[in-house]
Amino acid sequence: MSLFDLLVPWEPSFGLVAVFAVTAALFARGSRRIRISRTRQGAFWTGLVMFYIALHTRLDYYAEHEFFVHRLQHLVLHHLAPLILMAAYPGSALRAGMPLRCRSALRRWQYRRPARLFAAFVLNPTFISVAFVVSVVFWLIPSVQFVAMLDWRIYTFMNWSVAISGLLYWWMLLDHRPHPPSRTRPGLRVLSPVITMTPQILVGAVITFSSHDLYPIFTLCGRAFTSVPAALDQSLGGLIMWVPAAVLEAIGAMMALRHLMRLSELPQRAAPKSKAGKNQATKPILAK
Repeated sequence: MSLFDLLVPWEPSFGLVAVFAVTAALFARGSRRIRISRTRQGAFWTGLVMFYIALHTRLDYYAEHEFFVHRLQHLVLHHLAPLILMAAYPGSALRAGMPLRCRSALRRWQYRRPARLFAAFVLNPTFISVAFVVSVVFWLIPSVQFVAMLDWRIYTFMNWSVAISGLLYWWMLLDHRPHPPSRTRPGLRVLSPVITMTPQILVGAVITFSSHDLYPIFTLCGRAFTSVPAALDQSLGGLIMWVPAAVLEAIGAMMALRHLMRLSELPQRAAPKSKAGKNQATKPILAK
């Protein structure tokens, strides 16, 4: 099988291609309007290509017929690709790439009450952290995994939920701004990976050392690699969730720590003077 055959979509999706095309066009247009370093551009395009390969190539076929490939796919969607893409801080370029009318409409929409309520819920650090863990652990429940691999609609929703929760989490973790305007305190961003990686490590260890086949759906559907026994396939999948995912979250924690140290070196903003202090300051003037 040639490299071209591997890049051919297993299940073509016009909607998915449209999302990638619009995102790429906005970033390319925005990077010409504002200054974006080559490092940030390289990170964005690398992350976007990783998303495309994981979602819209023949890799998706192997993910449907081999458990360890399925875990590799979710490792890319949930950890690696969002980490690299969000390290590019693409928000400013994407906004700059929009037509002026769209930017104005987006700015007006952000100040409306429904938009503020939606952002307060979806961008809440607690919600993002919980969704980041649940989006992985929930789909690994054997009965849920069985249904998801048989119904293409649930399967598509599973992959999208994993990717979106990953983007939200790494956006929160790599935020380099102080609090506020950031919704998350810098210290909490450093601590967050320690909290979120713990349940994933535990679930990965349970899968790795399980003595029976937790996911017989891959045998029923026909395994892509018949030379790989089911027990080895399952152990490899558990290890992928256990070790590489934890390493990537540790890297994210170190990046967040770097931002914390940088912010701690910035001069503190002057606290506003109290009303009593102002009154005391004016007394000598009045006495004169």
